[in-house]
Amino acid sequence: MLEWLVVLCIVILVAVIWPASKYFGTQGEPDALFQGLGISRRQTKERVSERCVSDREVPGDCANAQTPDLEGENKVPAVALICKPSALANYLFKHCRTFSNFTACTGWTWRASAFLQTVYGACWPYKSRVHFVRDYLQLSDDGLVALDWAVSVAGASYQKRRRTSSNSTSPILLIIPNSFGKITRNVLKLCEVALSHGYLPVVFNRRSHNSTPLSTVKLQQFGDPGDLREAVRYVRYRQPVSRLYAVSESTGSGLLLAYLGECGSSSYLTAAACLSPVFRCQSWFEKGPIWPIHWALVTYQRICLSRYRTVLGETVHTDTLFSSCSLRGLEEVLFCQQPGPKGALALAGGTSSSSGGAWEAYWERNEPLRDVDEVAIPVLSVCAQDDPIRGDPQSTLPLELFESNPHFFLLLTTRGGHCGFNTQEGSAFSGGMTGGGTPGTSWSHQALLEFFRTTTDFIAAEERAKQAARRRGLGGSSQGKVFRHRSVSTCKRLPACSHNIHTIYNWQRSYTR
Repeated sequence: MLEWLVVLCIVILVAVIWPASKYFGTQGEPDALFQGLGISRRQTKERVSERCVSDREVPGDCANAQTPDLEGENKVPAVALICKPSALANYLFKHCRTFSNFTACTGWTWRASAFLQTVYGACWPYKSRVHFVRDYLQLSDDGLVALDWAVSVAGASYQKRRRTSSNSTSPILLIIPNSFGKITRNVLKLCEVALSHGYLPVVFNRRSHNSTPLSTVKLQQFGDPGDLREAVRYVRYRQPVSRLYAVSESTGSGLLLAYLGECGSSSYLTAAACLSPVFRCQSWFEKGPIWPIHWALVTYQRICLSRYRTVLGETVHTDTLFSSCSLRGLEEVLFCQQPGPKGALALAGGTSSSSGGAWEAYWERNEPLRDVDEVAIPVLSVCAQDDPIRGDPQSTLPLELFESNPHFFLLLTTRGGHCGFNTQEGSAFSGGMTGGGTPGTSWSHQALLEFFRTTTDFIAAEERAKQAARRRGLGGSSQGKVFRHRSVSTCKRLPACSHNIHTIYNWQRSYTR
């Protein structure tokens, strides 16, 4: 209790000091940050024009749509889309109007502070209008993960009986929370928005996260997609005719990117999105975010692990684990140390030669971008320049990935914090989604849902063009080169699960309820 009071005092102190410093001292900071990354107004317009030249149907003011409020040569847009020129990129520039209407909060308001936006989204309670119906999925090694299906409160009893109907054609939105298991306001609001747009949201909870029982002494490593792969197969088996999309939040993006790279064209996903992802994860664990956030994350993880102190004592050194004061120390004790007598380890967070070698080997297996060249579906990353958790954008954003890989798109804003993206009061999401945006909806949620819709339309249009070409006897070879690395499973209307599901799961022993 005393620790949380200290956190509250720190937040109040920052709430008083931060808005003034943001207002008086950093008005020109976003421009400097964009220019430091090589994104100037001239370059932005040239990139947009380059992508729009090949598409004759794009209006003449396409470049201006990306930079609507630019009046001076030294100004830069509040949001930029960084990607490799392609037919899909042109299509997104033309149809995703939400990408260009972000208006960052400025002046005397807590919403202008990246730190306060981040704390508010992670810690402030939120009374959600959705109800979760949980399925426990027993994995091949007898471990348990939980799938929380989001349904409206009004239809909770009905949806509890029909949530896994194989006849449903509603698209499924698989949501992967952060790697600490915290269900934030961002996740709850995303479920609400997804339900209002016809999706079936389902939250993936790792072993021991969010009150999921720990049936084995094995915890999931940071970038090990094995459990997620089985969960996707299960969802695919239960909903064989529904399109499947995925969204990850914060450090949970490491798991999603690892899954996409390892599965390639067999991911069963049509498209994916990452909200405020952490890309260079090994460096992030070694350096950590700023002190207050680092301390809060370590404390939260130790509190969650303390529930399993007895059972974890069989495989890890619990004294060292709960005395660690860094994210790296916790990760090393959990996954990089050999079990043995207590006290045999070096000091918590130590970097002996053996520990250092195990640490490097751990990240060779768990680095999210290790198989990034195998990703076969469009992936949108929504990031803010002032993200206090990810860190300095010049060293933490792999811009070369987005500029060279046609499947990756980076939507970069000047401000927004970590999973915040608050906009000016009264700003409307005009043209972003059919029917406009709903009040209180996060700009990032509107952007990713529009990305999913537009990507699906592009893939469907390409398939129709290929079929028409085949009927004319042309074979569709030229159209097939537009997006040739796309996942094969995303374009089939009635895809079939290629796995023998009964060899993976024992339904008589399942924990589904």
